[in-house]
Amino acid sequence: MMKIKQDFSILKKDNSIIEVVDLTKKFDDITAVDNISFNIKRGELFGFLGPNGAGKTTTINMLTGLARVDSGSIRIDGFNCSKDPKAAQHLIGIVPDESNLYPELTGFENLCFCASLYGMKKVKREEQAKKLLEQFGLSEVSDKKFAAYSKGMKRKLTIAAGIIHDPKILFLDEPTTGIDVASARQIRNMILKLHSNGTTIFLTTHYIEEAERLCERIAFIVRGKIVLIKSVKDLLMPVLRKNIMMISFSNISENLINKLSKEFVDFNFDQVSSDTIRVESTKPIDLGLFFGFAKVNGLKITEARRANPSLEDVFVEITGIEADIMRKEQGKRKERV
Repeated sequence: MMKIKQDFSILKKDNSIIEVVDLTKKFDDITAVDNISFNIKRGELFGFLGPNGAGKTTTINMLTGLARVDSGSIRIDGFNCSKDPKAAQHLIGIVPDESNLYPELTGFENLCFCASLYGMKKVKREEQAKKLLEQFGLSEVSDKKFAAYSKGMKRKLTIAAGIIHDPKILFLDEPTTGIDVASARQIRNMILKLHSNGTTIFLTTHYIEEAERLCERIAFIVRGKIVLIKSVKDLLMPVLRKNIMMISFSNISENLINKLSKEFVDFNFDQVSSDTIRVESTKPIDLGLFFGFAKVNGLKITEARRANPSLEDVFVEITGIEADIMRKEQGKRKERV
């Protein structure tokens, strides 16, 4: 069993808006969420990072009252949500991984309808709907039916619907999966703006780069278990001491990694593509050594570049899951959107 490592040192208990203790959820013989615990402080942007099937969406569903808790406890802003799942719903906004809006309604009508569910009066909800449509760049399509929206537009309207009642806490489940680059960038900027305004944000994502860019702290979840919780700064500290070089060859032989490992014992090598080797070391990497090696072994180096260590390196090291597996899962989800 993997040992759970958690860093609560930066949190004060009285500043926690979400407290989760020993949370478990099973579906028949499958344990989707396995005895997880974490706290989120007020105004924090907290990332939940893991592959498909890790338990991210099930966790959000329990936190937001969409799924019953089998065991453990959830407290949101003082409310005991494990006993009463609906107790804190007036405080939270939810953006699911797939849109829950009505295709036959216009953008404006969808927002007004969502606002009415929170008890907002007609004048207020129409005013807020217009404001959000303008903020999200959707004013020109406000009278179009939701079914006619592009993927990026649908995602933005779904987020607008999740925040129309100005919630204290926003749950975002894979907010940028399956949309174009420009829309994803806009959504990330919107998330950062909401965070800067004091909204507590719980973000699940496949995108390691997105988590690194947006989040203050990150939990890694694998097969229903949280294996690590730390601030991004603390997660990156060990890998920032490493030197990384990506070297591309015109012709890579099957035993090239073995040859390199025997020749350069202070370096670690990994083949990352059909023509590229990743070199890692705590010592400075002298590229001249590799040009000499290539010449002796009848190889040709076509490209060499230094790479910055990233959260991806931490994720692979901690979970044992290669980043390219995460990317393939992103692609599958993108095809379904």
